[in-house]
Amino acid sequence: MARLCFLSWVFFVGFLGSISVEGLGVNWGTLATHLLPPKIVVQMLKDNGIQKVKLFDADQSTMDALAGSGIEVMVAIPNDQLAVMNDYDRAKKWVKRNVTRYSFNGGVNIKYVAVGNEPFLSAYNNSFLNITFPALENIQNALNEAGFRDTIKATVPLNADVYFSPDDNPVPSAGNFRPDISGPMADIVQFLDKNNAPFTVNIYPYLSLYGNDDFPLDYAFFDGVSDPIDDKGVSYTNVFDANFDTLVWALKGVGFGDLPIMVGEVGWPTDGDKNANVNYALRFYNGLFTRLAANKGTPMRPGYIEVYLFGLVDEDAKSVAPGNFERHWGIFRYDGQPKYSMDLSGQGQDKLLVAAKNVEYQSQRWCVFNPNAKDMSKLVDNINFACSFADCTTLGYGSSCNSLDAQGNASYAFNMYFQVQNQQDQSCNFEGLAMAMTQNASQGACNFIIQIVSSSSSFLGPSLVMLVSVAVLITFFLA
Repeated sequence: MARLCFLSWVFFVGFLGSISVEGLGVNWGTLATHLLPPKIVVQMLKDNGIQKVKLFDADQSTMDALAGSGIEVMVAIPNDQLAVMNDYDRAKKWVKRNVTRYSFNGGVNIKYVAVGNEPFLSAYNNSFLNITFPALENIQNALNEAGFRDTIKATVPLNADVYFSPDDNPVPSAGNFRPDISGPMADIVQFLDKNNAPFTVNIYPYLSLYGNDDFPLDYAFFDGVSDPIDDKGVSYTNVFDANFDTLVWALKGVGFGDLPIMVGEVGWPTDGDKNANVNYALRFYNGLFTRLAANKGTPMRPGYIEVYLFGLVDEDAKSVAPGNFERHWGIFRYDGQPKYSMDLSGQGQDKLLVAAKNVEYQSQRWCVFNPNAKDMSKLVDNINFACSFADCTTLGYGSSCNSLDAQGNASYAFNMYFQVQNQQDQSCNFEGLAMAMTQNASQGACNFIIQIVSSSSSFLGPSLVMLVSVAVLITFFLA
């Protein structure tokens, strides 16, 4: 899931006992080697007062777990299915199988269908340019035909890079859609308006900081800056407001300035980069929840905004192409444990979210570097191997495990591989460089995890992106 600096964003879910900010939802991603059972996740959502969830597919086990929960659901059609949805008969079959099937008393409370996920992202080089709108049109028409015209709306979650302000006038009022997608965007906007469906945008203030040391840090947060940007007398103290209102002006430019806007993703990662940490995440969310609770909105759109936080739990199998932080967006850890105190009601109370219940863990065993190892010549190769099959993103610069020495890096990599492989004895050898132990191997702020038991556990093949990034990391670790 790639994101673009100034123009990207994600939403999150509120909680006070069983109370959350109005309009607050959460993204439930499943790109992990060991997934929490869906029923446990649904109970966790309910325990935290989260009443809206956005999915990235319509997986049957997830949908079955959501049945009868009352939680409002956005199901999704992945990008690789957009071409198929250009056939109206296939679109009708999809609606019958993934929507109508769950439409019964005690079924799933589906409100939206996400047609694709950021299909116009610049990095995709217009691969989905000509098939997204026809897919949207067919899905909404199929929903209408199936009797859901007034209750379920199709929308396209778009990255904020679909609109921009020119370099010579970088203010929201100069906002417009990218020229290369102006035609399809006009069709989509007009169709959404016709069907009373919202425009869905993903906005990530964090990405304004990532890779840009010149970006003013405080402008990424809602407590803002002392020197705001002036746009025709309107002051902008934070990048979220400026980003959102750039979209408002882009919509005005195509004649639909009043189209409802929903934030499909917004959040802050907690590891994998120097700016991805718990303190910054907490600062960001506290500002976000306070604003949502007050229905403050933005200068161009004051009032209520529907928002989905990204994301619910960390996902250790996500692509790291955008950056190592991609695997650390969760407000919960991989095992459903809360990362920090958070008040989703926006009332500023210092309290932990309710953790996942009845989570089953693997045995208390860790795989670490063997201090009696004789041949060190293959250490780098073995660390590379481990990290190509497991998540080593916390070892990078500015991350939680960045302070480990060479042997500590090896231990961390070996243990992550060991846990992904469900602690199989043969997975803790590494040509005699590793050994298993029952004493917690964690070092300081660096947590050596014990993985959960999951029916989704699988042996992951190496990722080319991960292999390249790990090779760079290892050179740094062992220098």
